[in-house]
Amino acid sequence: MHGGGTTGTAAAQHAGKLAWALGLTATYMVAEVVGGLITGSLALLADAAHMLTDVGGLALALLAIRFAAREATPQRTYGYLRMEVLSALTNAVVLLLLTVYILYEAYQRFVSPPEILSGPMLVVAAIGLIVNLVSMRLLAGGSSESVNVKGAYFEVLSDMLGSIGVIVAALLMMWRGWRLADPIIGAGIGLFIVPRTWLLLKQVTRILMEGVPPNVDVDLLEKRLAGISGVMAVHDLHVWTITSGFDAMSCHVVVADLSMSRGVLQEARQIMKGEFGIDHVTIQVEDEALRSREVILHV
Repeated sequence: MHGGGTTGTAAAQHAGKLAWALGLTATYMVAEVVGGLITGSLALLADAAHMLTDVGGLALALLAIRFAAREATPQRTYGYLRMEVLSALTNAVVLLLLTVYILYEAYQRFVSPPEILSGPMLVVAAIGLIVNLVSMRLLAGGSSESVNVKGAYFEVLSDMLGSIGVIVAALLMMWRGWRLADPIIGAGIGLFIVPRTWLLLKQVTRILMEGVPPNVDVDLLEKRLAGISGVMAVHDLHVWTITSGFDAMSCHVVVADLSMSRGVLQEARQIMKGEFGIDHVTIQVEDEALRSREVILHV
């Protein structure tokens, strides 16, 4: 028996907000490049490169949503739902590489701090902070529902931290003349990004490896199925995630009498949906004779 369907991804519900965040981020990136060239600020130009990566990440997230909305085909029976996960994986890898770049740049500036016009730098960074806060507000809700939106949210979060770092560095250089503030704060931003990006990478890897969703207790699920009246055994049980908000389960259940199949299937579906939040369910019902033949074939 098969239940559930591909009615869309969690990220698709937030496509409009992603588009707004993309527009804001791209617009500010151009402004930051101009500001960096005018002021001679390496910090602003480096942050503009960071923003360029984020523009790519947000665009990739929207592209993944468009692909995920395509209908399934005989060759791709789940459609393009996994595009969302691949997009999030790309974002996570890029963020980790970007962190390495930030730390390298921080070292370079620590060795040879550049001359920066701190006043204009402060103005540009303050505008960037406002843009990033608006974008974060747009993406905050969807970040808990979709790994794709979460990846985009983390990219904007890293931008926001970059803006704060540039602001603090500019203030320290204006008031104290301390040019080492820029590389030290830059390194701190890079280190802050790592653990959050690592968590995202672990979540994406679990989905790609078809691991059990963190909210599902497989032992309890098996016991609940085995406890259905008429069920003698449960085997070949698998639970995995197709994409964010779309978990699936398949298994074989052995019943005492095949005439009980309808009732067993109905109760199993209710348990999966009501207790474990799984709509996409595939259950093969068999009696002991069929089970025995199956075991012989496997041997």
